[in-house]
Amino acid sequence: MLSEQEVQGPEPDSAVRRLSELAEQSARCAPASCGAVATITDGGAERRTTATHPDLDALASVQLAVGDGPIPTALDRGEPVDAQDLLNEERWPQYRALALDSGVRASVTIPFCRTGIEVTVSLYSFRPGSLERAAYGPVGVLGEQMTAGLVRDRRYREALTEVDQLETALRSRAAIDQASGIVMHVLRCDSEEAFAVLRQISQRSNRKLAEVAEAVVEGKGRGLESTLARLAGRL
Repeated sequence: MLSEQEVQGPEPDSAVRRLSELAEQSARCAPASCGAVATITDGGAERRTTATHPDLDALASVQLAVGDGPIPTALDRGEPVDAQDLLNEERWPQYRALALDSGVRASVTIPFCRTGIEVTVSLYSFRPGSLERAAYGPVGVLGEQMTAGLVRDRRYREALTEVDQLETALRSRAAIDQASGIVMHVLRCDSEEAFAVLRQISQRSNRKLAEVAEAVVEGKGRGLESTLARLAGRL
């Protein structure tokens, strides 16, 4: 059963589920491994973490808290970072102490960075020297595939957002055009003056122009004659 360190971040829950699967599959692909940790961020300060065991989750937490350890080092270098025997390791004192206290003697962290998305996979072992080639086998392939999939997912979400924004803009434009036509009829003015009147109402009422236009269209201009005329300088 996976334990997840839930951190508020930009990635959706589906990305965290895929991250959990990556940690589990990576641990299975490395027979010498006693478990794995996977992390993700889209370049922001916060990072989501998932681990196959609570003790390993703590190993990730201490690294991210102090900014020192195989995970930060791998992200900084952009290449795998390993510790073949933590008993003889002089780097990362806080991480090293906690790892040894958990019985972990060896680890390797593999970074995967694409288009602003940063993923790491860390494997751990109770036996020193047992993860020497782990970064260059199936775990590397799994990480590359998942990271590429996350990039595709994000681009798809961005495309959907853009389409939604365009649709909203088109609906707003149609409402503004209709409202302008109503104002033109009420005030017997041209389109430029009608648009200026709508904009004045928007500014003075602290409402979006589209909202004002929708209200005018919905009421078909009824009851707005005096307001429209006053704003247009007709009174």
